[in-house]
Amino acid sequence: METILSDTGITNKDKANSVRIESIDILRAITMLLMIFVNDFWSLKNIPDGLRHVARGVDGIGLSDVIFPAFLFIVGLSLPYAIKNRRQKGDTNSDLFKHILLRTVALITMGVFLVNGESINPEASGIKNWVWGPLSCLCFILIWNSYSKNINKYLVNTLRIAGVLILVFLAFIYRGGESGEVRFETHWWGILGLIGWSYFVSGIITVYSKNNFYVLLAAWLLFCVLSMVNKAGLISDWSVLKIIPGPVKGGTLIGLTMGGVLSSMIFQYYTERDQKQKLTIVFLVLSVLLIFLSVITRPYWGLAKLGATPAWLFLCSAITLLAFLFIYWLADVGKKSNWFNLIKPAGTDTLLCYLIPYFIYGAYRLTGFQFPEYLLEGGIGLVKSFVYAMICVFIAGALNRSGIRLKI
Repeated sequence: METILSDTGITNKDKANSVRIESIDILRAITMLLMIFVNDFWSLKNIPDGLRHVARGVDGIGLSDVIFPAFLFIVGLSLPYAIKNRRQKGDTNSDLFKHILLRTVALITMGVFLVNGESINPEASGIKNWVWGPLSCLCFILIWNSYSKNINKYLVNTLRIAGVLILVFLAFIYRGGESGEVRFETHWWGILGLIGWSYFVSGIITVYSKNNFYVLLAAWLLFCVLSMVNKAGLISDWSVLKIIPGPVKGGTLIGLTMGGVLSSMIFQYYTERDQKQKLTIVFLVLSVLLIFLSVITRPYWGLAKLGATPAWLFLCSAITLLAFLFIYWLADVGKKSNWFNLIKPAGTDTLLCYLIPYFIYGAYRLTGFQFPEYLLEGGIGLVKSFVYAMICVFIAGALNRSGIRLKI
């Protein structure tokens, strides 16, 4: 199967017996493209503040603050389809649990290595920060690439073992912080690590709920309440919870993913009955409800991505749900999915696409390349960053066609 970042549970072998939801792939592709786009804003000057991340402690939201929660919501949208298709191939609950666990370990491993690179001390570690990222990503590809069956299996195993050994070596030599005394650790898990934890909890709940909508609804409500309770500071001193990873006990991130799972179940129910209008009404009503919940919780804990507040959870869920509904009508109903062919690799091999910028930034530093100042300001700068994002998507597509496809 493809990576969870691009998984609707369908491989080429399964297409004959499965229904591909074009709108989920397209929504994922747009989100990935936007993530690369906004992640390049650090290089720009004089662009609207509404496009950037809102600073920590500030009540507000920018375009950049909507992208990551959309990813989590899309992971949830994909989960019921992925599990359904694996069950059709004969997977038991035990098989699904193992599959989810292995994927989670892979995502957390990638996330932790990349986040350590953000605070590496080059002198103490003996490796430049701009080398750490590309080298880590190369190891990810060596380990989790879906190699062709025509390649010698001993060569494949050698490449994978080499990737593992290099990562172990990197973790051993790592030193971070200004003084170089910080060893390799989880920090905040990284984007991929946060996705991994959200996927793990939501995946397990989805598997063992046996498609019971009310169980899934109860789980979503539980994590929404946990988000509010956590922000109210009511459980921060409970020592028993210290063993639970922050992304899980915080509630907010799992709430986003479980919201996607619920939406997917509703989507399946109405599309299987060809009730497009009813689906639209239900999604619009749910979006209004989510926006209302965002409004009434904002005065208590604010609206902030970096604070992972309940208001951010509800508002971003509504935005992503509305975007999904719009793309569904455009691509699946209106048969306009071909409009998005240019960015298709961002939706079908999303993880590889996410890693491409690390190689490009490494190449910048290696060659000393710098953009002219006029390409780094205002509207022209935004065009530059968008073109850069598109180039990343094209590179991922080219690598995919040459046989590089991440599989976890």
